[in-house]
Amino acid sequence: MHFPNSITFKVWGRYALFTDPLTHLGGEKCSYQVPTYEALKGIISSVYWKPTIVWYIDKVRVMKQIRTQSRGIKSIRYHYRKNSRNSLSIYTYLVDVEYQVQAHFDWNYNRPDLERDRNDRKHHLVAQRMLERGGRRDVFLGTRECQGYVEPCEFGEGKGFYDNYGEMAFGLMLHGFDYPDENIPGKYYTRLWRAKMVNGVIEFPQPDDTKQIIRRFVRPMKASPPSTVGLAEKSLQDLLKNCVKLGA
Repeated sequence: MHFPNSITFKVWGRYALFTDPLTHLGGEKCSYQVPTYEALKGIISSVYWKPTIVWYIDKVRVMKQIRTQSRGIKSIRYHYRKNSRNSLSIYTYLVDVEYQVQAHFDWNYNRPDLERDRNDRKHHLVAQRMLERGGRRDVFLGTRECQGYVEPCEFGEGKGFYDNYGEMAFGLMLHGFDYPDENIPGKYYTRLWRAKMVNGVIEFPQPDDTKQIIRRFVRPMKASPPSTVGLAEKSLQDLLKNCVKLGA
């Protein structure tokens, strides 16, 4: 990278649900106390993403006190008996959340067909513009019903609730997933790690960190990205030729 590829932003919302997979099995979801790496990656991907790049989360700062609220949800039962289509479940949400996030991008080396699109300055500037506009797509804090909002910020600015709290351990948590379109072709992995927060800041290990990351193979998976010829598309080549002629 010849130009900056890192951005920082603030994300906040009324509710968040970063589901602990162990609670999902019984149909009643309970949120982790802090966002997962994969959830934050999904947020920045909603702000700006192209298959040319892969987002990596460096760290997150928890700005407000961690509070939860349980709510009754009438979820749809897809395998139901007569007169029992809906089921009452209890979901435990995080309430009134705010985070500061630092992330950076690198190239997706599984997509050599997009090599000519590897312009770090372009992608960085577009990502900054999308942040200023609140994101290219809707931002969700874990699930669809938890709407989130983003804006640029300087990481570390302002006062956080846990600034002088010391170390807080969260035990074994989900880190993220290795999909075959960005990682090992043909294989789908899940990643776990032992999360801890120091003075309100969680520093995430990167997916290739073999010391902190616990990786488990889930199943074979074949990536099926849409075919593309990149910038070699005939209409684009004709446009470039016309631009050269006009410039001459």
